[in-house]
Amino acid sequence: MTNGGLLVAEEEKKRRTEVTIYNQQYTIVGEESSEQVRAIAELIDGKMKELKENNPYLDSTKLAVLTAVNIGNDYLNVLKKMEEE
Repeated sequence: MTNGGLLVAEEEKKRRTEVTIYNQQYTIVGEESSEQVRAIAELIDGKMKELKENNPYLDSTKLAVLTAVNIGNDYLNVLKKMEEE
């Protein structure tokens, strides 16, 4: 049975988790546990606050992009390290 293009069984697996990132409320919908989603939100929130502290004149769009670039860099460094092991 479908519901808006999604199988009902798939939709039932989705969880809604409320998080706050950089003083903004978001509802994240996905299959990950609420604990996982909250951990991700805390990571992003912390990185945004750290970058804003070091770059007080960044607007929120540039801050979000810079945060994504930093987290992407961290991710690629972890992948590279895992390949070397």
